[in-house]
Amino acid sequence: MENDCSFLANLELDGEVSQGRSDVGNHAGDFGTRDEDKSEPDVVVFAESTADVAAVVEAANDHGVPVTPYAAGTGLEGNATPVNGGISLDTTRMDAVRDIRPDDLQIDVEAGIIGDEVNEALERYGLFFPPLPSSGAISTIGGMIATDASGQRTVKYGEVADWILELEVVLADGSVIEAGSKAAKTSSGYNLKELLIGSEGTLGVITRATLELAGRPEQVKGGRAVFPTLNDATEAISDAVTSGVDVAKIELIDDQTAMLANDYSDTDLPERPMVFVEFHANHGIEEEIDFCRSIFEAHDLERLEIASGEEMERLWQARKDITYAAEEYDPALDIGPPGDVTVPISRYPEMIAEVVATAEKYDLFIPCFGHAGDGNLHYFALADYDDPAVSARAHEAYAELVERALELDGTATGEHGVGVGKRKFMEQEHGTAAVDAMRAIKRALDPKGTLNPGKIVPSENSVEVDDS
Repeated sequence: MENDCSFLANLELDGEVSQGRSDVGNHAGDFGTRDEDKSEPDVVVFAESTADVAAVVEAANDHGVPVTPYAAGTGLEGNATPVNGGISLDTTRMDAVRDIRPDDLQIDVEAGIIGDEVNEALERYGLFFPPLPSSGAISTIGGMIATDASGQRTVKYGEVADWILELEVVLADGSVIEAGSKAAKTSSGYNLKELLIGSEGTLGVITRATLELAGRPEQVKGGRAVFPTLNDATEAISDAVTSGVDVAKIELIDDQTAMLANDYSDTDLPERPMVFVEFHANHGIEEEIDFCRSIFEAHDLERLEIASGEEMERLWQARKDITYAAEEYDPALDIGPPGDVTVPISRYPEMIAEVVATAEKYDLFIPCFGHAGDGNLHYFALADYDDPAVSARAHEAYAELVERALELDGTATGEHGVGVGKRKFMEQEHGTAAVDAMRAIKRALDPKGTLNPGKIVPSENSVEVDDS
């Protein structure tokens, strides 16, 4: 869809407007967007200030041109794909640390800053931003907030959302608001901050955030545990979490994922289910490790290796390499839609068993892994998606697993967001009345549908097509 964006030439911007083929092509989708689903914007605006964002959004709204906010492009659900063309509004040049207040345990940052750069700026104060996901080295704070991201440390520290105090946001008419407060708590008015978190740029464009911080732990140790069966591993995880073991991370990979890691890294890991753990403490870390070991031993633990520093990193390498290992495994196979379901921790073993049964039912290779401590499970079918019959089976299996997670009182997405890929599950998860309420909020804040159209809420009076 071609849009007339010539009005941008009349704006006085700090940033840059580009229609270059490379820039337009690079903003046609995010990491999870398949080539056939990419949609190029008419123009890319590289904003360098909140004033830039406000001017562009206001003008676009006046001219009926859609605006799709773009961060680092690391999303997995097409969140940043400009499905109706228009303007891709890139905020990655807005990457400054505005202020650090160590006495208040707070930092003000612009939305385009990379997560790891926040922690680098805090290192000399002995502070860090605890909920940073594993993609923190390549994704922006604004993108994390927009998708309500979380990661491996959620089991101890919670989600990114739990550490956001205040947001600066540009609304669809170009007005700039502050949502939340720099105070530790507030009961003043509607909780707009929480509404904007996870809205994926459909309600406003995040330009600045005040983040809450914590002191860096004095003791960090971790490693991996090997179990004879997948059921033993998942039951051990559920038992450890419900028993109150104070883990900072507790991650699962199944035997198939271990095989992928071996093939990728030329290692000789046991091709059996493994649980990766990490502990953070200022004192008493060995007691917590022993507590965890005793619970794991009740589930036929084969061995538990724990270390610190570089040796701990080596033990964790297989978990870190999963995506790369899957991509390199077989050139004839592609990674399918990324599963991101989350279920109550007591149902986690059940959900894992569903993946195994579904893979067998559809005759597919579906490795699974995830942030097991909070019930988050990732999976994908490695398959030949050029074969229509295989592709159909893989998509059917994917949908069936999401639906099973919902039946287990879970959610279709624990951390990737809805984007384009999971719109079709919204009414099933939330109910028609709740989705209608979401539509009403969207209409109230963005009556012309300018901001990131085609995301999150399914189209009214239409059937969502399975385009995953």
